[in-house]
Amino acid sequence: MDSALGARPGAGRVTIGDVARVAGVSIPTVSKVINHRDGVAAATMVRVQQVVADLGYETSLVARSLRSSRTGVVGILVPEFEPFSTELLRGISSATTGTGYELLAYAGLMTGADRPGWERRSLSRLSGTLIDGAIVVTPTTALSSSSIPVVAIDPHTGPEGHATVDADNEGGAVQAVEHLLALGHTRIAHLRGRADLASAQLREAGYRSALTAAGLTIDDRLVRDGDYQEEQSAAVARDLLAMDDRPTAVFAANDSSAFGVLRAAAELDLRIPEDLSVVGFDDVPQASITTPPLTTVSQPLAELGSRAVDMLLTMLRGEAASDHVRLSTTLRVRSSTGPAPRG
Repeated sequence: MDSALGARPGAGRVTIGDVARVAGVSIPTVSKVINHRDGVAAATMVRVQQVVADLGYETSLVARSLRSSRTGVVGILVPEFEPFSTELLRGISSATTGTGYELLAYAGLMTGADRPGWERRSLSRLSGTLIDGAIVVTPTTALSSSSIPVVAIDPHTGPEGHATVDADNEGGAVQAVEHLLALGHTRIAHLRGRADLASAQLREAGYRSALTAAGLTIDDRLVRDGDYQEEQSAAVARDLLAMDDRPTAVFAANDSSAFGVLRAAAELDLRIPEDLSVVGFDDVPQASITTPPLTTVSQPLAELGSRAVDMLLTMLRGEAASDHVRLSTTLRVRSSTGPAPRG
């Protein structure tokens, strides 16, 4: 098709008119070809398809949805792109390959007063004309009223009124604290996550239940707010580690908080794990390359994403999907934990 290439339009979006002109056919004929309708000779169809490929023509999502009420796109909505959501996206992308659906990743980028309800505003912008269904990461509110199928990953309020996928947050926290107890630690601090998140509440519950089961009295001075943020956790850790009866171990509610603890310990010349043991939660890729590598509770982040895709595609086919899937966690023991210091 050298002639088609030679007649390729210049700068700007390729239109259906460009395809018709290069192929030497009418716009209605091109429309029939790209929408797989009958009434076009085989040779003409091949010629139009070749021009479409040569010019890189794509119909707009809005136009596609107006014609068929479907876009062939699923949305992945996150409040922001950070390690947790990035790893989920890997699993979602892999699970979507070969399904016939494309992905649209969309960050609400909401902070402060705008954060509650960000997902509803995002869904109202995208649903119907840009996406057929959505996977929403850590939504702040129930989404059962959405006009399109929705699956929530790790929702703020836990399973509630719509399809959800999450990990065993409380059980994972118990694993983390029991590991530290087995190493002889009794003064174990906890940097909890965001107070409005069910995951943070469950991880704190696991911390408390593990200490209680071991017959230890919980010292609430050792429970501080890390808010799932590295900077805030580093500041809180400095205060904890300056105590006369400082903790010998810290269970951080996520890896970002644990990174803050490692940084604070280094600033105070505390050795990890000889002077202080640290455990995180999530097992993001950075956890294995910290100094020293971080012991952490591994959420199956890629599997969380892939299971959400399976549930959403089931719903898009008009079939009944599971209301809730909860996946197991695994403790990854690395070099940031060791026996409690003597004396």
